Amino acid sequence: MGIIRSCFSFMLGTAFGVYVAQNYNVPNIRKLADTGLVMAKHIEENYRKPKKTDQDD
Repeated sequence: MGIIRSCFSFMLGTAFGVYVAQNYNVPNIRKLADTGLVMAKHIEENYRKPKKTDQDD
């Protein structure tokens, strides 16, 4: 009885996830994460302080 009880919520969640993915417009999470990383990298490169150079002229 223990394995059925522990797997029931997992199976119910999986079935619900499949239903939602098939019937609603769910965004692609990987694509959103990649876009966010690209934007963060772009902002970091533009607003980073310049590196100090140890040049004695």
